[in-house]
Amino acid sequence: MEGKIAIVGDGDSIMVFRAAGVATFPAEDEKKARDVLRRIAKEYKVIFLTEELARPLGEFLKRFDEEPYPVVLSVPSKNGSTGYGTELLKSAMERALGVDILFHGN
Repeated sequence: MEGKIAIVGDGDSIMVFRAAGVATFPAEDEKKARDVLRRIAKEYKVIFLTEELARPLGEFLKRFDEEPYPVVLSVPSKNGSTGYGTELLKSAMERALGVDILFHGN
């Protein structure tokens, strides 16, 4: 698993990651994304997940917070950011540090 990185999302959004050497796993809906995540979780240290799939899988993704790996990160898709990834980052920072150091209430 040493340093392995993957991305799960719609085909168009993940293609650029393939060019950068990241393992790509297409998923057209949340059910498929959940199945893929279950299958690859033990093999990859970092897994990117497009925001459109991450939002409906929020409860499911909490199980990954209990272990050091994999780290599952939400990224914008080809459609742009919905702001969900920023919400998650802000929440994680506040939980870890007890204060919002980057977003200052925005």
